[in-house]
Formats: sequence, structure tokens, C-alpha cells
Amino acid sequence: MIDETHKFLETLGLRARQVERALTALLDSTLRDDEIARPDHLLAAMRHGVLNGGKRLRPFLVMESTALLGGPDEAALRVAAALECIHCYSLIHDDLPSMDDDDLRRGLPTVHKVFDEATAILAGDTLLTMAFDIVAAPQTRLPDRSKTELVLSLARAAGLGGMAGGQALDLQAETMPPDEAGIIRLQAMKTGALLRFACESGAIIADAPTPQRQQLKRFGEAIGLAFQLADDLLDVTSDSQSLGKATGKDAAAGKATLVALHGPQWAREQLSGLVEEANALLEPFGEKANTLKTAAEFIASREN
Repeated sequence: MIDETHKFLETLGLRARQVERALTALLDSTLRDDEIARPDHLLAAMRHGVLNGGKRLRPFLVMESTALLGGPDEAALRVAAALECIHCYSLIHDDLPSMDDDDLRRGLPTVHKVFDEATAILAGDTLLTMAFDIVAAPQTRLPDRSKTELVLSLARAAGLGGMAGGQALDLQAETMPPDEAGIIRLQAMKTGALLRFACESGAIIADAPTPQRQQLKRFGEAIGLAFQLADDLLDVTSDSQSLGKATGKDAAAGKATLVALHGPQWAREQLSGLVEEANALLEPFGEKANTLKTAAEFIASREN
């Protein structure tokens, strides 16, 4: 197990560096296009919100799911970068005073603190639209059918029935606390949808058969639930220095979470069960899926 964990961490770091280089190139202020202006101030805000570290877990899942099924690496990297643009846009907007009102993200001042609120909103908006530009562009060498599937799946994961809709439910929960089923639904949308897409996209990129696509989609759903449960547990048990952001905010805002309903020990037991479920879904892929299996354990036991 130690060897698998070491291998996983090495691969996670490698994928993060690959994605960081891709994002740096995409957000390069020296790039010029006769048809597209690139305002320097806006690009600087986007870079601050994107090139600020992070584990790049969602891009990792895109690339590893694609590799598991023998799909093209270069296309996977571009889809991974597109997904990270959407994830980072959501963080920029989440940190705004009208949302979660956070001053720190990954241990650094948030975009609206370094620039201003209007620029932070525009930086997020531009990252969101840039994601679909990246997927649809000629440089993403995939059949048009695959690009269409990716764009549709990503739009749904990020939009009304996915992350954005989940954020709306999360804000509503401050004044209208949901029941347990409502919490699960909220979290599956707000956090789980992008993680589900990350895993399912590998099957789309690789043009895998439907059964394999469904297995990866269900794997993504399981680790999405685990990710949010672990996040809620950390909000209760960790500190802001370890996390690089404020803790205890859910309780302070009166938000209902599964940890608040059932307690930390229950949450740890649920996380163990979700890891077992996620790993069982990968059994048909044999040893090739070991890195993704270790990823599920990492997500459930992470400390930041």
C-alpha cells in the first residue's frame, strides 16, 4: 500500500505540473490574436485565480481516466485544463463577499482582495467561457462528436443541474436548512458534478463503450460524495493554517451538513464505505486502475 500511495503522489504531482504548464501557456499575456483582444489586467486576475498552486485533482482524474482506457494524452490534457478553468472560476466567485466572503484561497489573498470585486467577477466569467473554447478549439484533436459530448456534459456539470445550481441551493440552505436527502442532493450538484465529469470525460475522450463510461461515471459520483464529506469533516476538525482557508464557516453560517447531523465518527465510517464502493467499481479494470483506487483513498483521508 505504501508503494501505491507513493506512486499515486508522484503521478498526482506529475499531472499537476503538466496542467500548470498548459494553463500557463493558455493564460500567457504575450499571446496575440488579431481577432481576440487579451486585456492585461483581466489576464493577471485570471492567472492569480488559476496559477496559485492546488492539487489539480480534477485534471488528474480526467487524465488518469483517459489513460486507463487508452485515450489520447494531448486531448486529455486540454480537457483537463478546461475543467480546471471552470473549477477555478467557481472558487473565484465563491470567495466573493456576496458568496462565502473569503480572504484566503490556498494560503494566498483571494482575487477580489488583490484586484477588486468587478475584476474578480469578470475573471471568473472569462475562465468559464474559456473552458468551452479550449474543448472546442482545433488544437483539441478529437472527433467533433466527442467534442460535442464533452461540451454538453461539461455544461451540465457546471450549470443549472450541477455546480451552479448546487451553489444556489447551498446559499438557500443558510435560511432554509435542507433535510438529509436535500444535503446529499446539494452536495452531489455543487461538488460531485465536476468530479463525475472528470472521470466520465476520460471515457468520452477514449471513445470507450457505454458500460465502461457508466462505471467511471459512478466512480466519479462515489468520490464526489467522499470529497464533500471529507471537506465538511475538515471544516470541523482542521484549522485555517492547515487548510489555507477559513474553517468553521458552515457552523457559523448555520449550514446543515452531514457531519453536523451525524458527527465526525459517522462521517469517517461513511467515507470508508464510499472508498470500498469506488474501488469495487474499478475492479473490472484490474491493476491498471490502482492509481485511481488510491486516488479514492486519498480523497477520503486528505488533510487539506
